[in-house]
Amino acid sequence: MPEQSLKEKTAKGLLWGAINNGVQQILVLAFGIILGRLLSPSEYGMVGMLTIFTLIGNSLQESGFRAALVNLKEIRHEDYNAVFWCSTFIGIAAYLILFFCAPLIARFYGEPELLPLSRYCFLAIPIASLGTVQGAYLFRNLKVRQQAISGILAHIISGCLGVTLAFYGFSYWGIATQSLTYLIVVTLCSWHFCIMASNIAYRFQSAETSFFHSAAKFSITNIANQINNNILSVVLGKFFTSQSVGNYNQANKWNATGHQFITGMLNSVAQPILVKVRDDQERELRVFRKILRFVAFIAFPAMFGLSTVTRELILITVGEKWTGSISLMQLLCIGGAFIPISTLFSNLIISQGKSNIYMWNIISQVVLQLITVLCIIMMKGSIQTMVIVYVCINIIWLFVWRTYAHRFIGLKFRMLMSDLLPFMLPAIIACCIGGIAASLIGGHIIVTFIIKILVAAICYMGIMKLSNAEIMHECINYLLKKKVS
Repeated sequence: MPEQSLKEKTAKGLLWGAINNGVQQILVLAFGIILGRLLSPSEYGMVGMLTIFTLIGNSLQESGFRAALVNLKEIRHEDYNAVFWCSTFIGIAAYLILFFCAPLIARFYGEPELLPLSRYCFLAIPIASLGTVQGAYLFRNLKVRQQAISGILAHIISGCLGVTLAFYGFSYWGIATQSLTYLIVVTLCSWHFCIMASNIAYRFQSAETSFFHSAAKFSITNIANQINNNILSVVLGKFFTSQSVGNYNQANKWNATGHQFITGMLNSVAQPILVKVRDDQERELRVFRKILRFVAFIAFPAMFGLSTVTRELILITVGEKWTGSISLMQLLCIGGAFIPISTLFSNLIISQGKSNIYMWNIISQVVLQLITVLCIIMMKGSIQTMVIVYVCINIIWLFVWRTYAHRFIGLKFRMLMSDLLPFMLPAIIACCIGGIAASLIGGHIIVTFIIKILVAAICYMGIMKLSNAEIMHECINYLLKKKVS
């Protein structure tokens, strides 16, 4: 594939990924604000306690098949067929296991209401299993537009239903129903858009053994990732209160909305593109660094800015009852700026076919997180302390990823710094200036919020202009070209 063609394909994928994730995150925020005003932190916490079990169950049914299918150089219909049946069987089995484990989960948290709620929430696992293959097909073939339509439609339908149920007093059942409805709509849309759907489930066929070995490694890694991302919800639910879980989940929801816009846009193209160029190390390094600079250009100002306006954002949108989430969100957003970068590194390792390295790297990070969290609990540490340590470990782990990137494509430490610092430092400076300007001018909380955003954005873009940032000019030129055409 010619360089220009690959560049255009990457840019188109990023554009559709931006549209997809941008609209979806706006919908998530809109419905989340309404639910945040209708429900209390403790009601949010009830569903939050079950999140990790649902995510682990989904990781089991997905079993790394998506990543394994994407990384196959040559793929057969039999591979899709075998994955469909395996994913479906595993999804049903995982639900049955969790169904009978529901009393133990309720007893672990000391919340009897979790018994029926968990059995309802866990229906997400077999539902999701029915769309695993179709989602993998769309992802492998860079069908970003189709994925965007599926996600946006699912958010609209599920959000309206969840808000309606919460308004009529169904409490946390509204949130649970919203999640299930989202999966149902996405699965139906994936079947509709996937050209393989009409023939994919007629008979059971087996794929090669090596394929399942690779998929198993991705599955273990996905489970470790879910534990790492949700470990604090479990710990808070066990050793603190449901209100603490609710405050943390509210903070993490806003943080996730920010960085998932970027990671979602990135994941729509990074792995397939890196797979295409992995046979040419010099070219792969060039492509990787270009994507890395783009991610840094977007992630640092977005997430540092979100941390700067956290107080105003929480009070304006969901109200004073969520003030306990403000300090947690500020900390999480700082760490959230580095999550898209770590995601890019993990995509690189996966594209190299090194699923074992990816797996052990994630497991090592999870073990370290578990040890530190348990130590903080034994020392009677606060929730803020846990979050600070959690964020620091995730940032530091970026340099562990860098060592593997150096081995595979020759990414040196100075290259990493030269790609990150020109965007990280201006973002910090711009946010500080925005905060100072807002404090000097004062006024209503909405005025403060607007001033912080406008001043920080103007300062950041001004610094980018003065430094003649190439990535900014390329983004503007591409958007203008699309607009003119």
